[in-house]
Amino acid sequence: MKIAVFHGSPRKGNTYKATKIFLDELTKYRDVQYTEFFLPEAMPEFCTGCQLCLGNPYEKCPHSKYVTPILNTIINSDALIFTTPHFGACSMTSCMKNLLDHLDFLTMNVAPRAELFKMKAFIITTGAGSVAAIKPIKKYLKNWGINRVYSLGFRMFTDRWNKMSQPKQMKFEKKLRRAANRYYNAPQKYPYISTIFMYYISKFILRKYVGIGKYPYEYWKEKGFLIRSHFNKYDVFNKHNLH
Repeated sequence: MKIAVFHGSPRKGNTYKATKIFLDELTKYRDVQYTEFFLPEAMPEFCTGCQLCLGNPYEKCPHSKYVTPILNTIINSDALIFTTPHFGACSMTSCMKNLLDHLDFLTMNVAPRAELFKMKAFIITTGAGSVAAIKPIKKYLKNWGINRVYSLGFRMFTDRWNKMSQPKQMKFEKKLRRAANRYYNAPQKYPYISTIFMYYISKFILRKYVGIGKYPYEYWKEKGFLIRSHFNKYDVFNKHNLH
């Protein structure tokens, strides 16, 4: 299993330590290989909101030289891991938000990649706002069509892992290792209802309001996402073995 890992902070604090424990458990399975991206190093330029990637192939993005290796790694992976401490108003780091903004063209109504429809993802966060930090990342990933998104967040009440008592460290480590095993063994499932809804509403909008000649419409047509047929028989999710 190939995994792409995205670290939302260069600080290598609690979230990084938790992620390393998670990855250590995963690599006990011999088929697991992972590629790590450290932010902001892997994506040093901030998204300007120019929207060039939403109406054109993503290569039109002024920062495509950073987007391309990330996108290629994602597409060639079997699973994804996103890690971030909670920052600001109990949300993800700006580095992580910037990465997701640069990949906004992957959303269902623009240029989704079929490879993502059978992929699973895991989000790891630490800090008092962990739940709030997980929520927006999960929303992004579900909009990509990711098959299942799992998560684990910790409230540690310290900025250093080794400042916690030994029993508390062992408690968190046990949770992480258990979660890693569940994640590895998690089967592919039927798509989220929200994903199916987004697929159909996107198809309707592209046909009725966007139309021929526009990039999203032409992309969907090329990929076979515009097939007029019953969901359970011929549509895109079944085509890519997502039952």
